[in-house]
Amino acid sequence: MSVITRRRFGQLTAGAALMLPQGRASAEEGWPRMENICDCHVHIIGPLAEYPMSPKRLYTPPQAAVVDLLALRETLGVARNILVQPSFYGTDNSCMLTALAELGASARAIAVVAPDISDEELSALDGKGVRGLRFNLESGADRDPTAATMMLDALAVRIARLGWHIQIYAALPVIAALTDRIGVLPVPLVIDHFGMPKAEEGIGQPGFSALIELLRAGKAYVKLSAPYRIARAAPYPDVAPLARALIEAAPDRLVWASDWPHTDRVPGKAPFDIHPFRKIDDSAALGAVTNWCGTDKGLMRAILVDTPAKLYRF
Repeated sequence: MSVITRRRFGQLTAGAALMLPQGRASAEEGWPRMENICDCHVHIIGPLAEYPMSPKRLYTPPQAAVVDLLALRETLGVARNILVQPSFYGTDNSCMLTALAELGASARAIAVVAPDISDEELSALDGKGVRGLRFNLESGADRDPTAATMMLDALAVRIARLGWHIQIYAALPVIAALTDRIGVLPVPLVIDHFGMPKAEEGIGQPGFSALIELLRAGKAYVKLSAPYRIARAAPYPDVAPLARALIEAAPDRLVWASDWPHTDRVPGKAPFDIHPFRKIDDSAALGAVTNWCGTDKGLMRAILVDTPAKLYRF
């Protein structure tokens, strides 16, 4: 991936925007416009020939380039991004790190590493803008709390010196089973996609109260992201009670994310076939924050700007 200069971005944006794998709805009244909004969960996907994917991957997505992400920023009024290492790259973070270098001070990253990575390698990643490690227990449907605990223990102590956190993608039952372990972790925990509840089951579903208590105790952060992964159909009205319950519990422990470019596993497709992106309206996804927060601009700023700036050290 070549470096995109400001001038070159201006030349490319119009054309690249047409290729974005999501809708580009007009901003609604009440749209959250403020400086330094951070989209806390996006993926960059490079050319397959240049950035080979894991032979054990469960699906193969299309490309999603830095220039596409910059066009999305322009649409949403977002200034910062957190690049998250996707499952199909395994522990090869090279595509993400190249994109991170291109985006410079406006981005940070979450890596996936092998348990035997050296302290020197971890420090080098920190110098490049990495701020945490991701454990994905959902893409492979691994819901074994014992396996999750072993993964957490392997690296949590070692990354504490860097001021990093652990990001976990896991279903609500796994998170609930890990509550005691999370409570004694030496680093913060960031939980993807609302903790993966079933939106139609509401705030009374098993495990959701454990998530609330983790937030209230200051033991975790939650990403208000990817409602399409927990609800059946847009505009996801059944997600709003979950979001509001999380906001009421701990408004300073929440961040927002688009989950762009919306990767998907298509049933019946082989892993090495191309699995198209989902068609998601990112403008509506950001606008939902206004619905969840009401007229409280300070609350919106905490979720969209202040908490991400602190958590990812902007």
